[in-house]
Amino acid sequence: MKAALLTLLSVLSLLPFQATAADFYVDIANETGYTIMYMYVSPDNSDSWEEDVLGDNVLRDGEERRVTLTGYKSPIFDIKLVDEDGDSYTFWDVDVSERDITATIKNLDK
Repeated sequence: MKAALLTLLSVLSLLPFQATAADFYVDIANETGYTIMYMYVSPDNSDSWEEDVLGDNVLRDGEERRVTLTGYKSPIFDIKLVDEDGDSYTFWDVDVSERDITATIKNLDK
């Protein structure tokens, strides 16, 4: 019995590990002085931005919102906020399992 269990564990350890999708969230605080119109979030290894996760909502100056990120394998994201003037604030390689985002005018993309 013990030998069969060891054999099974050995075989299972040789199988490729497949990461499962999970849900993550990030709290975004807007302290820019402007209304955030769009929020784009993409996995850190992506070459393009995904859909706007704010949808029909906006994030006014002084507001905070929790955004749920569904179906991803990693908690590391690139996050781009775009304000009412079209200015952007980009945060690279954010581990949302460890930190949230507070956007200020200092984060304005140059």
